[in-house]
Amino acid sequence: MIPFHVVGLDLSLTATGMANGLGWCEKVGRDGITNMPLRTKYRTLNDLASRIVVLSNAEHAHLVLVEKLVFNRQDGGRGGAGERSYLYYRTMGIIADAGVPIVEVPQATLKTYALGKGSGSKGEIVDSIARRLPVFNTGGDHNMADAATLAALGADHLGHPLADMPKAHRAALDKLTWPEMTR
Repeated sequence: MIPFHVVGLDLSLTATGMANGLGWCEKVGRDGITNMPLRTKYRTLNDLASRIVVLSNAEHAHLVLVEKLVFNRQDGGRGGAGERSYLYYRTMGIIADAGVPIVEVPQATLKTYALGKGSGSKGEIVDSIARRLPVFNTGGDHNMADAATLAALGADHLGHPLADMPKAHRAALDKLTWPEMTR
């Protein structure tokens, strides 16, 4: 039995991937948030943040790893950047207020742990997780594969790797600033 509870989160409005160090993974989301009236949008985002925390049991985790929020040129035209930001900070705020240490993981670092290099496609990550970490049944979903990678990265940091990862993959551990563990 693993003596800790680590959670990986890949936050998204429509398909947040969640995973823990025991091999559980799931996704949750809500379509149409960007087109809702403001009051409905606010309530829906708060509800979604709460559902993510409850379903993943993140408030009771020893450590949470989350894919770092980034924006790119497409965010301006695609919409949802403000809503994604709110969901990210609302969810992280609930977890932080519970006293749980959080590590923001840049996408390149997540890919390094999954692939042994800082770049690669979503499909490559799904394939790598299916091969290296079969304890996670992602069903081919890249959101759950990212969350599984984050949970495995956290478990590895805590001294309980979920698989024998090659040195190139484990280099991701040295790229992060890890919080002091007091829980």
